Amino acid sequence: MRVSTVVMFERSVSSMNRQQGDFMKVGEQLAAGKRVVRPSDDPQAASRAVGVSQSLAANAQHADSRITTRNALSQEESVLNSTTDSLTRAKSLLVQAGNGTLNDAARQSIATELRGVYEAMVGQANSTNGNGDYIFGGFQDGAAPFTRSETGGVEYAGGTQSRQQKVDASRLMEVGNTGQEVFQRVAPGAGYVASANADNAGTATFSGPQVADTSAEGYGDTFSVQFSEGEPRRYTVINEDNGDEIQSGKYETGKTLEFGGLRLTLSGDPEPGDRFEMGRAQDRQPDVFKSFENALAVLEKPIESPQDQAAFANGLSSTSREMDNALDNVLTVRASVGARLNELDTLDSVGSDRALSYTQTKSNLVDLDYNAAISDYVLSQVGLQAAQKSFSNLQGTSLFDMM
Repeated sequence: MRVSTVVMFERSVSSMNRQQGDFMKVGEQLAAGKRVVRPSDDPQAASRAVGVSQSLAANAQHADSRITTRNALSQEESVLNSTTDSLTRAKSLLVQAGNGTLNDAARQSIATELRGVYEAMVGQANSTNGNGDYIFGGFQDGAAPFTRSETGGVEYAGGTQSRQQKVDASRLMEVGNTGQEVFQRVAPGAGYVASANADNAGTATFSGPQVADTSAEGYGDTFSVQFSEGEPRRYTVINEDNGDEIQSGKYETGKTLEFGGLRLTLSGDPEPGDRFEMGRAQDRQPDVFKSFENALAVLEKPIESPQDQAAFANGLSSTSREMDNALDNVLTVRASVGARLNELDTLDSVGSDRALSYTQTKSNLVDLDYNAAISDYVLSQVGLQAAQKSFSNLQGTSLFDMM
């Protein structure tokens, strides 16, 4: 078959253009440092690379969220540390106030210092972060969570839910705690708190209650001990949840009563109608600020009679137990904050490993193997030069050159 000059020229030009295209493609890859410069170079790899890039971006966003969360939790932990110191000092002052040798002036001096601790705790409860948001305000962090009431007490006005932030693909973490969780709650297992009726006319005092048996019948209910007329004086223990009388007998000073899994020791001389109540700490609307107010009221009231002395002892016993529960709760919250900070460290480590894996996967999909690319570049250059040389030689085969 005879091949025309035109066909030979067209094939030579086509071969030269193809070789030049391959040469330019490899050169473009070397210049960009990428094997896939545009999606058409490898559609499947380009599609997978987009997915991996999105995963990398989400992982980086979670890392930024963890930084924000860690800063917020660190600030909360610092405030809780100060709150722990305040409650520890308050407990020390209450123990000091229990010294029977102190007079009214000495107790008033202790009350003055305790009031300073109280005001400091109100300030700690209304602490703000670097952005001016209230740490313990929950979702309502734009206003002070604790405010003064008309009677001078402290009331909670913040949110009931903690702010949350997504710190990993499947982890939504609480950024902080509400003021209710810190200052108006007790830790699990806080036990019972006892108190004397404000109208008690006798000199009876209590010690406890201590938990003796959590499996006993009635444990968890609310109880009261009441005294009736007659000599000798008699006592009656009533389950306030159902109104049942569960125990009664002759009262003797120093007597330890056992009921509902509890032990309560009573001393002194009660009057008919005197009453002591016991309930689970979480059922008595715990509030550390009310505990402070009760303690201040006890310390600032002069002791002028044996009845006043008994009321002082009973009030001090109740508020001391409430302070213990408040401190335990703050320590529990601090432990929770510490656990979340540790979890963030773990998530950072996992996130770093994940980012490295994503980066490696993306590199395998679209990055250039320079050794292979340089080899292809040299081969393409040789092929292009050969095509150009062949075309140059072909131009010399025309018969018109012989005329």
